[in-house]
Amino acid sequence: MPAALCGVVGLKGTYGRVSSAGVLPLNWTLGSVGILAASVEDTLIMYTAIQGHLAQDWIASFPPAANLPILKDFEDGDLSKSKIISSIKIAKYSKWFDDSDKSVRTTCYSALNVLQQEYGVKVLEVTIPELEEMRLAHFITIGSEISASIGIDYDRMGIHDSGADIRVCFALYGSFSTRELLSAQRMRFRQMHYHMEIFKTADLIVTPTTAATAPVCSADGLKYGELNYVYAAKLMQYQIAGNFLGLPAISVPIGYDENGLPVGLQLIGRPWSEATLLHLASAIELLMAPNCTKPPEVVYDLLI
Repeated sequence: MPAALCGVVGLKGTYGRVSSAGVLPLNWTLGSVGILAASVEDTLIMYTAIQGHLAQDWIASFPPAANLPILKDFEDGDLSKSKIISSIKIAKYSKWFDDSDKSVRTTCYSALNVLQQEYGVKVLEVTIPELEEMRLAHFITIGSEISASIGIDYDRMGIHDSGADIRVCFALYGSFSTRELLSAQRMRFRQMHYHMEIFKTADLIVTPTTAATAPVCSADGLKYGELNYVYAAKLMQYQIAGNFLGLPAISVPIGYDENGLPVGLQLIGRPWSEATLLHLASAIELLMAPNCTKPPEVVYDLLI
């Protein structure tokens, strides 16, 4: 989400690909260490540096060796190398994909069309059942894990120092029952089955990263906090599968809406397919570069 809203690249690896040792286990089955970077190449450099299992990890996950792609393949004009991209099959659930603001939807379709025209990438229509049920299960899991992680500290000293938005969240998080949490985990297994069935015929699933661009912060929100569940649901709509199922995903900027706010395209892969995500994201980045040339308003030169 922050990558799409800020016009940068964001990579979330398969659950366990990057060690979580030493990181606060706020959401121990959902959270993971990810990367925000200015380009896909920078993302690959960071991914290369931080990926891997550490002995002190508290999760029993032993990732296979990382496959690191050579991203410069697309810049030398060798058409034989484009076969890497043209062989990729992308799954799209149109009803879900289209459930986004018009400017986001139009920009994402434009990027997909350019990718198909340039590389002949195949886009397959699929259906992902029970998306609303997965959203609720994801929310219950997040809330229950946060409540278990820091609920005692929050009750002891955090209530009076928190904004209204945080107090509302914790009131909800503490209301979930054990039965609801267990039911949410059953939904997690069902959704993993649905997604792995899709990956039998497709390499990736494509969506907008967010269903809307960045909202305006209200003056009261800056002072007291703000909680808009309708808008928050639009921002989180397409990121639930990656979080809930531990699948790798990448967001790459592809343009702007009518107000000049960034739009991101998301690619979700099967477990341990980070190399495929980075390869296709690099091709998309190169193709969409003319649409993503707006310089940031504030720049810090790190070389000075």
